[in-house]
Amino acid sequence: MIVVKTKEEIEKMQISADMLVNIHKGIKEMIKPGITTMEIEDFVNSYLKERGGVAEQIGYHGYEYAICASVNDEICHGFPRNEPLKNGDLVTIDMVVSLDGWMADSAWSYAVGEVSDEVKKLMEVTKKSLYLGIEQAQVGNRLGDIGHAIQSYVEGQGYSVVRDFVGHGIGRDMHEDPQVLHYGTPGRGLRLEEGMTLTIEPMVNVGDYKLTIDEDGWTARTIDGSLSCQYEHTLAITKDGPVVLTEQGEGY
Repeated sequence: MIVVKTKEEIEKMQISADMLVNIHKGIKEMIKPGITTMEIEDFVNSYLKERGGVAEQIGYHGYEYAICASVNDEICHGFPRNEPLKNGDLVTIDMVVSLDGWMADSAWSYAVGEVSDEVKKLMEVTKKSLYLGIEQAQVGNRLGDIGHAIQSYVEGQGYSVVRDFVGHGIGRDMHEDPQVLHYGTPGRGLRLEEGMTLTIEPMVNVGDYKLTIDEDGWTARTIDGSLSCQYEHTLAITKDGPVVLTEQGEGY
């Protein structure tokens, strides 16, 4: 069932989203060779505790951490760990923040130190694909319009879009209907309505879109060892167009 939100409810989600954006901005300042993703985990937990926020991922199907930290060929759901990040790494930090029962979800990818041109291009393409998908989140459009915009651009750049993980509705629950595929056919799928709140979160691989899951049962990585990147926003569909709640402003 799709839960359409009122203007007041979206404003409550915006408060959670603002907290999440501030966390990501703090992480951006921390990212450098030698830091560990477990240090980022500790920062996020401390930040939320001090401000009354909840790390919604903790306890979700037994997941133990506030963040997912996915490095290089890891697509998503990587565990934070004590291994230092190295110069040239690509790391995606994904998290869901809840404040007063309203949630926001956003993943940002970060370059660690000086990265290769390959990493830079992958990050640029992935981010652009996200915004091309967001542009299609208009009242009256269909979910297939979002997926097609992402897929056609990504594949046109010679990359692939992960099929096994999707965006989703969000609000009082982390995962609400509908599912938002990052590939598809324009003019197909559910018609978008004012008041729907969604995540769009394309995961883009340099190589094949297929994946494998590690023995930990969570960490997804590319089947061919190629690099992967993800960007994600929470947005609301309004009569005036999509409003990105986790918009971070200049310098992202």
